[in-house]
Amino acid sequence: MLEAGTNDVDSDDPETTTINVRVTERQLAEIDAVWKEEGYTSRSEFLRHAIRDATEHPGASRGMLASIAAEEYAMRKGEHDSISREDVLEMIDDGE
Repeated sequence: MLEAGTNDVDSDDPETTTINVRVTERQLAEIDAVWKEEGYTSRSEFLRHAIRDATEHPGASRGMLASIAAEEYAMRKGEHDSISREDVLEMIDDGE
């Protein structure tokens, strides 16, 4: 079981609450790979950002997110120009 507050630098923040989330071993491995690769300081920080994005942009479809992920992959391979986080959020808000 993943405990969201475990080893978190913000665990003493009075505005945070610890929750327990059950994930598969595969999901946990994917979470661990992504938060480390993307430079987050902890699983909790990564999950807070993911939850924030999901709640602030609930209209973002899986297809839209897959398209954004594909574009990012292409950018990392040098096949496309970089796009800012703000541009991505605008695309999500516009439903592109």
